[in-house]
Amino acid sequence: MALKKYKPITAGTRWRIGNAYAEITADKPEKTLLEKKSGTGGRNQQGRRAMRYIGGGNKMMYRIIDFKRDKRDVPATVASIEYDPNRTAFIALLHYVDGEKRYIIAPQGLTVGMTVLSGDSVVPEVGNALMLKFMPLGTNVHNIEMQPGQGGKLSRSAGSSAQLTNKEERYAVIKMPSGELRKILINCYATVGVVSNSDHNLESMGKAGRNRWKGIRPRTRGVAMNPVDHPMGGGEGRSSGGHPRSRNGKYAKGEKTRTRGKGSDKLILQRKDGKKLSK
Repeated sequence: MALKKYKPITAGTRWRIGNAYAEITADKPEKTLLEKKSGTGGRNQQGRRAMRYIGGGNKMMYRIIDFKRDKRDVPATVASIEYDPNRTAFIALLHYVDGEKRYIIAPQGLTVGMTVLSGDSVVPEVGNALMLKFMPLGTNVHNIEMQPGQGGKLSRSAGSSAQLTNKEERYAVIKMPSGELRKILINCYATVGVVSNSDHNLESMGKAGRNRWKGIRPRTRGVAMNPVDHPMGGGEGRSSGGHPRSRNGKYAKGEKTRTRGKGSDKLILQRKDGKKLSK
């Protein structure tokens, strides 16, 4: 991926670092794979504001993504690499030999004209989807299922991937992007490769208006509020506000958020901080 640093010809472009979109090959999406997407503006069914700092923004259509890759042993040709406003990664339009078209999350290295496959006897190459038990150790994968047939849930954002480190009888051991070691059922499907748009985290908006285009409204800091509005508000002069916490009083830093005694604890071999979970 290539980044583009803009010349400071305006105040908004002075600090802007954007995507050059060098991999993008199509401007318009496939109409048959679009759905309407309506915004809520942070309002619930009663019309009352349930979430702050949401509203406005450009209209977007949702691209239907094939997370299951359940079209087995049917070759597909990559027709285009496209931008998706609903996610950080790029998407790839596949044309199957039987005439069907589907979108998938585009991995790095996938280019127009390449052929991808999904199935049990597929070679573990970039863009191909197969069960974890058929992949060699050390393979980088994304769009990983947590239950067979459920569809990919893990490692779907830009630049992310997990690594297959070990295989057991029923489980494969996956090293997650966070560093966590986790067991996944060995019959789950995953796609080979690293998700595209890896430099997404290096982009800089340049101006607040670009967030408004995305439907994100300005956020008021808790320390700037009154005590009645936020636990960190109030105080004489510019006070720090105490320990960072949410509007409901829960600590924002340093507190474990995972539910204690969760059923999937037995599948986690090592936490992202390097500590092993007690069994």
